Amino acid sequence: MHMRAHGNSSIRAMAAKNPKGALEKFEYVPEPLGPYDVEVSIEACGVCHSDVHLIDNDWGISTYPLVPGHEIVGYVHEKGGMVRDLKIGQRVGIGWQRASCLHCEHCNQGDENLCASSQATCVGHFGGFASEIRLDSRFAFPIPEKLASENAAPLLCGGITVFAPLLRDVKPSMKVGVIGVGGLGHLAIQFAKAFGCEVTAFSHSPDKEKEARQFGASRFISSNDTSAMKSVAGSLDYILATASADLDWMAYLNILKPRGKLCFVGAVPAPIQIPALALIGGRKSVSGSNIGSRTEIMQMLEFAARHGIVAKTETLPMADANKAIEKVRKNEARYRMVLKNPEAHSH
Repeated sequence: MHMRAHGNSSIRAMAAKNPKGALEKFEYVPEPLGPYDVEVSIEACGVCHSDVHLIDNDWGISTYPLVPGHEIVGYVHEKGGMVRDLKIGQRVGIGWQRASCLHCEHCNQGDENLCASSQATCVGHFGGFASEIRLDSRFAFPIPEKLASENAAPLLCGGITVFAPLLRDVKPSMKVGVIGVGGLGHLAIQFAKAFGCEVTAFSHSPDKEKEARQFGASRFISSNDTSAMKSVAGSLDYILATASADLDWMAYLNILKPRGKLCFVGAVPAPIQIPALALIGGRKSVSGSNIGSRTEIMQMLEFAARHGIVAKTETLPMADANKAIEKVRKNEARYRMVLKNPEAHSH
């Protein structure tokens, strides 16, 4: 990708023109740079399962042409007059959220991701499958030097999605389960292990056992094996559900100890059916979590750099975005596809 001239020349991107459509080359002229905005020259952008849902309009919130991409790493190319804490040429990351009101009850408590006026990077705006992007600089985060751009990119959505609930709910003494060894799960295992927890990985793919153990799981259970599932009843304090498929949730509730929690971060399609008594009896709970706050994202990046936690990635040039989308659509990514612009660099 060329470095854009300053000003309002067009940004080159890959866009879906209609639901489930293949991505095509697309250009747009960005809005003028606001006082708190930055323009980022994109080096790498992860492909998240959410991008596939948006392309397909599975959630009914997509508008077209749609430029996906919300796991972005690049370099500050231009900045508004009020931007003090980022420098031209600095490497930054951008995740699912591109702005919030910054003055409501939730923003004031440091939960910007819960803001009713939250804006998503690639819903109603053009995302990261592009040469550049403009957004509020307060949602662009410096990337620690230790992290390579392609490994850091998936942390901006996949990483924070699993890190934030662990940070809030989990103590080092706990026994933690992770359902699904995929884009989210392979990061969750690494984070939980670095937290000091004993980690059990659950997957319907027995061929993932070796890698699950390399990521930090001390136990691997094939979720199709009913006797193996029963053998761990009442043994875990916390289970993070990263899978995007409908599973037997009662089986997982039975694996929790009393006071245990099952937390959903994967968008499973069907309603979750759980009898009230299954919660009441052992004082168990079911919860959900979405991305994380700005503070949690910065903590997550620093923690990942300190502990060498990286997304396992396969990279393709931005021009091959359709190939990457297809691999994610078919669950063939191991474990995160990342698109790269070869010419992006700090200057």
